[in-house]
Amino acid sequence: MLRIRYELIRFRKDLARYTMSDLRYKHAPSIWSIGQMFDHLILVAEEYLEEADRCLRGEGELGGEKTSFGEKFFERGDFPPIKIELPPEMNQPPNNTDSKDRLRERMTILISKMDTLESRLNDADDNRKTLHGGFGWLNAREWFNLIEMHTRHHRRQQHDLETWLRQKDL
Repeated sequence: MLRIRYELIRFRKDLARYTMSDLRYKHAPSIWSIGQMFDHLILVAEEYLEEADRCLRGEGELGGEKTSFGEKFFERGDFPPIKIELPPEMNQPPNNTDSKDRLRERMTILISKMDTLESRLNDADDNRKTLHGGFGWLNAREWFNLIEMHTRHHRRQQHDLETWLRQKDL
């Protein structure tokens, strides 16, 4: 569980390297900026934390299985190293207007929420689950672990975005 905290703290520290121009730079119209990637990371982690919390509060369903894709995904423990396209209704571009300070503040709040929720995971009923659209029924621990896997997945994207930033200045 410390791994996700480490990843988020590392992302938060990375913010110091970027100018506002860097955060908003888009290599192409269909490519997110670094600021959009940060916004997405935070929003998705908050959504997953909310689902984990629902499980911990006894909401959701008892039982339920993962999809075959979900089973393979959790066995692998990682997103595939590809760009994932969501359906158009779920693929709204993330916010590209937050300042560095606002992103840092949001990340700090997220880390605090995660620490609070993580302290409750020992009491989780692993049979209490809520539905993920692609992976099937997940319990609180799985939702929490999904945050780490999703965050790690975006490290690759961050590397690509930083490469384009360096190239624009050449």
